[in-house]
Amino acid sequence: MEIILLQDVDNLGGTNEVVKVKNGYARNFLLPRKLAVENSPSNNKQLQERLKLVRKKEELMLAQINSVIAKLNEGPVKLTAKTGTSGKIFGSITSLQLSRAIREQKGFDIDRKKISLPEELKELGSYKAQIDFGGGKQTEVSIDVVAE
Repeated sequence: MEIILLQDVDNLGGTNEVVKVKNGYARNFLLPRKLAVENSPSNNKQLQERLKLVRKKEELMLAQINSVIAKLNEGPVKLTAKTGTSGKIFGSITSLQLSRAIREQKGFDIDRKKISLPEELKELGSYKAQIDFGGGKQTEVSIDVVAE
């Protein structure tokens, strides 16, 4: 029996996937729990509409990510830190501080877990950080650490 999965099912497939399973598995497990529906012409038409909506959402999200990347690449993000006489920072610059600086200076709220710093930033200067938006979309952000 061919079915359309409504949710991810372990060892079977993902959402909106058409798979072939044994009749008993579909009737006794998947259909009563509303994990799948039978692959009929009307259900197949609904599947095509859902897939079309998913593609539109992905295109919109991709456009938003591209606009964020363009805005981040316009110029460096400036971070200020307290320093000693030798130019070393008291403490270090973290991804949380960088996330807050991006929010204040560029107007975008980026999760700190998506930011990866090359090393611990303990001195003044210019650095590069990676931001991973997921789905293979990454960008590099310039950071200028200046004395307070």
